[in-house]
This record gives sequence, structure tokens and C-alpha cells, in this order.
Amino acid sequence: MSYVPTAPGAGMNARATREIGQPLASAAGWMKFIGIMFIIQGALTAITLIGIIIAWLPIWIGVLLLQSAGAAQRSHIQDDANALIEALTRLKTYFIIQGVLYLVGIALMIIYFMFFGAMVAAALHGNLGH
Repeated sequence: MSYVPTAPGAGMNARATREIGQPLASAAGWMKFIGIMFIIQGALTAITLIGIIIAWLPIWIGVLLLQSAGAAQRSHIQDDANALIEALTRLKTYFIIQGVLYLVGIALMIIYFMFFGAMVAAALHGNLGH
């Protein structure tokens, strides 16, 4: 049987919040580090003319990780279930963005290989026809 609170964080006692949030709170340092690295990556990407178009993505990802880490620590220190829900929600958004980026990358790679294959086939066909 699972427990579903009526409102975010309602009915969750402090011990449960602390125990559930402990693994996330203990990873907050790494989340902050990775978040800062994403922000730096976004800033460096923005230096180039084309990079300005996509620089917001790593910056947004970095901010999400920093916010999630802060909420996880706040949840653990203050036994705040709402902060734990906030941390997990921001982490969920991070994973969705990363998943979409991977899918876009795979699609672009498939298009690239199809284009490259067509170019090689055309070149071979042109050479064999003479």
C-alpha cells in the first residue's frame, strides 16, 4: 500500500523526509559542481556567433541542477517535504532536457550518416559509370 499525501509534502513526517532526501542531499555537492560546469560551458558557447543560439540550454541545465541541489540540502536540513518535491521536480526537468537532447543528437547523427552514405554512393556511381 502506498501513501499519497493530499497536498505537496502534506502528511510526510520529518524522519521520512530526511531519510528519503538523504541520498539526494548527499549528492548536492556533485550536483552543484556539474551545474557550475554547465553554466561555464554555456558561457563559453555563447562566445561564438552560432553558439549564442544554443548557449541558453547548458546555462538552463546548470541553473536547474544548482536549484535542485539547494532544495535538496534545504529539505534535508529543515525536514521540508516541499523542498524535497522541488528538488525532485527540477531534477526531473533536467533528465527530460538531457533525454530530448540525446534524441535530437541521435536523429541528427542518423541524418548525417544517410547524407554521407548518399554522397559516397553518388561518388561511387559516378566513378563506375565512366
